[in-house]
Amino acid sequence: MTTLIRNAMTVDVEDYFQVSAFAPHISRDSWDKLPCRVERNIERILALFERENVKATFFALGWIAERYPAMIRRIVAGGHELASHGYGHLRASDQSEAEFRQDVSSSKALLEDIGGQQVLGYRAPSFSIGSNNLWALDVLLEAGYRYSSSIYPIRHDHYGMPDAPRFSFYPNGRDRLLEVPITTVRMFERNFPAGGGGYFRFFPYALSRWFLQKVNRDDSSPGIFYFHPWELDPDQPRQAGIGMKTRFRHYINLHRMEDRLQALTRDFRWDRMDKIFLEQK
Repeated sequence: MTTLIRNAMTVDVEDYFQVSAFAPHISRDSWDKLPCRVERNIERILALFERENVKATFFALGWIAERYPAMIRRIVAGGHELASHGYGHLRASDQSEAEFRQDVSSSKALLEDIGGQQVLGYRAPSFSIGSNNLWALDVLLEAGYRYSSSIYPIRHDHYGMPDAPRFSFYPNGRDRLLEVPITTVRMFERNFPAGGGGYFRFFPYALSRWFLQKVNRDDSSPGIFYFHPWELDPDQPRQAGIGMKTRFRHYINLHRMEDRLQALTRDFRWDRMDKIFLEQK
């Protein structure tokens, strides 16, 4: 273990066919007809976390929670935080204010009903809150959320707000909603992604570890790491007709992910988002 700083381990609970990059190729109407693999993958994750004594925050889709309520309750029973990822993986940037309010309110109520614990956190699908829809943060506060982890301060072709603060901040004043961005490393006058996702599978593990060590050491700040259950599943059905870039991003090093994740749990201290960012107030 390399640091005494607690970092936040987070899981975006969605299945392989729900990722935004597949949206042009897989219709929402077909979701119920596709083989769902999220339950078996969550079981592997929960077993790994139990072995390594890791507590985490699970940002769950309401669509998944409705179909797998027992899985949601197992997450809560394991001592993990249950948070919202919206209902059906619609980008916040693709919704009107009224649609977004309905989505985040109904998914919060659904998760609380199934999980039996208050839902305080939200993460927008594809980090889809940015400079053009910061109103969404006020909507989240009105809906009863305490924090969001929806802004990624990098440049990316699908998301990102590179001029956003790199560490937790109050966009609209203290005692409003706390925003906790995904972790980046500042080098060469730009932010580099250091908080998981496809980058964790693409970069050598030693580089990802060094990034997080640098944030803990040089910035004296906790990192926020995220991944998806399907990233531990190299046997998931392969999608036809997707572009080369999408194929590369989605499938690279799936077979290495579980070993890398286990190494990460041993090299750093981990905890839930609410324990790190809300209890320090």
